[in-house]
Amino acid sequence: METAARTEPAAVIVGIDGPAGTGKSSTSKAVAAKLGLRYLDTGAQYRAITWWMLNNGIDVADPAAVASAADKPSIVSGTDPAAPAISVDGVDVSGPIRGQEVTSHVSAVSAVPEVRARITELQRAIAAAAERGIVVEGRDIGTTVLPHADLKVFLTASPEVRAARRNGELKGKEAVDLATTQAALARRDAADSGRTTAPLAKAEDAVEVDTSELTLEQVVECVVTLVEERQRDR
Repeated sequence: METAARTEPAAVIVGIDGPAGTGKSSTSKAVAAKLGLRYLDTGAQYRAITWWMLNNGIDVADPAAVASAADKPSIVSGTDPAAPAISVDGVDVSGPIRGQEVTSHVSAVSAVPEVRARITELQRAIAAAAERGIVVEGRDIGTTVLPHADLKVFLTASPEVRAARRNGELKGKEAVDLATTQAALARRDAADSGRTTAPLAKAEDAVEVDTSELTLEQVVECVVTLVEERQRDR
């Protein structure tokens, strides 16, 4: 009696968007690892180019200066969900890009159209090269970077929960009181949602998941189920 050959799941491109503190990074990495997909943190790329600007004397408050330097740094992103890496001109910047100086300037740098065009090109190339598929997280993946992604997910959470999560991430480093963190997140949301080029927005065909009352495991399982459904339908 012959048995049917086992077929590999179809390659799938998943875009996960949402503001800070909604669980994007943890969810995206876990989903990619569970399904054997690659993973890309697009926010790290914008942080990396911001880090380069700050360390090379570029006035990040001057959009023209930022635009003229946008093509200069060489940015390489690793896509292993277990150990995502990022380097600039051959230097590992995984740690430095998470500092407060970069955090406070990344919105301004990432709002410059030339920067977004450069980084978007990198992101699309990485997604296209992922043979088995990839989970790409960011703020404009479903609307701008990968509008034809197989699955688009938009994560949300209440302001209070987002602030608590962000402070948990910063514990022992640069954590402040919740009210201050919540205000900082609100400013970042306004900057990201209000920029002219590729603003933070939910794609019309994205599945919205409110993570406020869910554990990370529950969010991951929800997204994994959605991905598997899309793979079966292809």
